[in-house]
Amino acid sequence: MASKGRRRRRWVRYGGLAVGVVVLGAVGGGWALYVKLNGNITPDEAAAAELARYEKERPTSLVKGAQNILLIGSDSRSGDGNARYGRDSGTQRSDTTILLHLSAGRRTATAISLPRDLMVDIPACLQPDGTRSEPMFAMFNSAFETGGSACTIRTVEKLTNVRVDHHIVVDFHGFKEMVDAVDGVQVCLKEPIDDKAAKLKLPAGRVTLDGEQALGYVRARKSLGDGSDTDRMDRQQRFLGALVNKVQSNDVLLNPVKLYPVLDAATSSLTTDPALASLRGLYQLVRGLRDIPTERVQFLTVPRESYVHDSNRDQLVEPEAQKLFEQLRRDAPLAVTEEVPRDYGSKSGNSATDDYGAYGFGDEKSGGKRLGGASADSSPAPTFHGNTAAEDHCG
Repeated sequence: MASKGRRRRRWVRYGGLAVGVVVLGAVGGGWALYVKLNGNITPDEAAAAELARYEKERPTSLVKGAQNILLIGSDSRSGDGNARYGRDSGTQRSDTTILLHLSAGRRTATAISLPRDLMVDIPACLQPDGTRSEPMFAMFNSAFETGGSACTIRTVEKLTNVRVDHHIVVDFHGFKEMVDAVDGVQVCLKEPIDDKAAKLKLPAGRVTLDGEQALGYVRARKSLGDGSDTDRMDRQQRFLGALVNKVQSNDVLLNPVKLYPVLDAATSSLTTDPALASLRGLYQLVRGLRDIPTERVQFLTVPRESYVHDSNRDQLVEPEAQKLFEQLRRDAPLAVTEEVPRDYGSKSGNSATDDYGAYGFGDEKSGGKRLGGASADSSPAPTFHGNTAAEDHCG
């Protein structure tokens, strides 16, 4: 068991080493390779200019060294290989959005899913045609459609009061290429899947998904689980944990033959803020993650419940959501547990008075796994529904 734990701790360390090798290779014969991979990444200059316009209203960072990266999965049908997923109407929405918090000292990494159906206040944003939208109360994923990544970032910052330091946008094609580049990712299915809409037909048990299958698996809503977006986000989180373990388990990042297609797929699929839009920028980010063990890479969903006026939409559970955001803002510890409180995340209509708070502050009795941030005091760390990358969901 100890050796397995040590192997799992290597995945990010190897990632930093691998990217470092590519960067160092630029000095010698690897210059052409470096230039190609470096040129794959698209800098999001428009978002940078828009965010600079609103710098005075953005949250400030409280803890030096802690970082927050917004990961956005775009459902745009434009671009290479994406038209097959629907008609390109010239619009795009954020199919998946995750706020990744990296603690100061890089002791933990916490990925928080934000429901696309969450009802939020979206500020006035610069639209693709050059005009500005009116502020509105709408579904969260409308922000990306209205004003792209800058609008999404400002919406997240308004919602959480957490400063977004960097952002990364990936589309359908890029996601598939990444999965294929690591020769697929294994998941465990309790029941067979036959979903024509998601183009999935899979047996029960352990299944290795290729890129196309993985995309259908993480995007499906109606045919898998209870059909809720909460169940879909849980599935996405488990898949990302499995992807982390796959990368470290088959020596992808130590084998140059396997490494190049992974880096090519990863960089080709990314649009990032200018600071990350280079191999050097990405390496500086990855370098800080090398010592985080997989049991301290945790996934959770923001506390949510059915919106009081529409059971097909979400709203935050308060004050639990604000407690979560405050922990991130202060870089304070929090814990995750796979246990789900009564009615939590149900689309059947939780009321705003449901006692989520009874679940919110866990210790060892609640099964929570305490993961330290910048500092830990004697009070118990808040506990949220989630899991870690070290957990074997096939066990």
